[in-house]
Amino acid sequence: MKNGQRVILISILVLLLCCPGIVIAKNIKVGAAINLTGPASTWGQFHAKGHQDYFRYVNEVKGGVAGRKIEMILVDTAYKVPEAAAAVRKFAVQDQVDMIATWGAGEGLAAKPIIQRYKIPTINYSTSWEILEPPIEYMYLPFGSYRLDCEAILDYILAIHKGKEPPKVGLLTYNNAYGRSIHKPSREYAAKMKINIVAVEEFPPQTVDLTTELLRLQKSGAEYIFMQMLPSAIITAFRSADRIGYDPPFFGTWTSTDPDFFRMGQGLTRNRLRIQFPGGLPVDNVSGMKLLQELWKRYKTVDKFDASYWEGVAVAMIMERAMIRAAEKSKEINRESINRAMESFVREDFGGLIPEVTYTASDHGASFRARIVQVKEDGSYIPLTNFYVPGKEKINLQK
Repeated sequence: MKNGQRVILISILVLLLCCPGIVIAKNIKVGAAINLTGPASTWGQFHAKGHQDYFRYVNEVKGGVAGRKIEMILVDTAYKVPEAAAAVRKFAVQDQVDMIATWGAGEGLAAKPIIQRYKIPTINYSTSWEILEPPIEYMYLPFGSYRLDCEAILDYILAIHKGKEPPKVGLLTYNNAYGRSIHKPSREYAAKMKINIVAVEEFPPQTVDLTTELLRLQKSGAEYIFMQMLPSAIITAFRSADRIGYDPPFFGTWTSTDPDFFRMGQGLTRNRLRIQFPGGLPVDNVSGMKLLQELWKRYKTVDKFDASYWEGVAVAMIMERAMIRAAEKSKEINRESINRAMESFVREDFGGLIPEVTYTASDHGASFRARIVQVKEDGSYIPLTNFYVPGKEKINLQK
């Protein structure tokens, strides 16, 4: 150790011994169990980048939260449930984190008992509605669940459908928790709204050709296809549909695109993909989008709008707001104070980046506002509707 460093260290020790009342602020710890190398890892990588960039911004530009810096402990789950559960247990016991972010539907469901045992407020990146099946304690979503996607997309299909007969909709999904998350709510809402779900086609995530599934959907008479699968599989579906000359409108949830999607989808996406996207877009010119642009200019992680980076920032913003409210309400920032603060959220505004967030002790769903957007081959998203609450508010179709 150099003499200068030795003098500084001795000075700090002397100060602490002479002034025992001095308390060095501890970092606020956040554990993030995210898929960085498994299937759909592009989504996870950009979730992590957005999350990390925003916390870096909070630490460097805003001075942390109540004088405390945020420390993010990132673990790769490789899209494997056991790895996610192990990471969450490590966060709880060894790292002593104050908050957690979990990733996929299956991973969040597996981690839920651990999270509730150790009472750590957790936001799940996947908005699978099953995450919030009772008991809901300590589990949160950043915006409306896949139930919202189902109702919003079916409402939109009703709004654009022509003809006297009910619209015929086919579901095309993975055969896992993520894929099946749209089955039950779609069937329930379709029955209520007199929409005909004519077929449900499931397939394993490793499938590389969907010709058989698309042929069955075509034979069923499906006029619209609602998908729940990762971006690469959507490209496969488009290729298979072209192979058999089947060209219905395709719909997906907000997880339908990632940075690789637009490169792979050249000549295939065309104008046939519409998704439910519950967030701000560059065309909206809202303050939250300006912040997003400031982040990518400052840190150069991305150079244009990306839906996965957007969600990473949004989840980090909700976490920071929970820490701020905890400090305001109880002068402490820990697991319990953060959880109490989150359950007191009333229309928390995030500059239009996501819909206003409300949490209560009995509802951790954040919001239930949707809109439909067109996905373009050039990577842009064009709003096709206003924001609306499915089943309660009128859809205004935009050109």
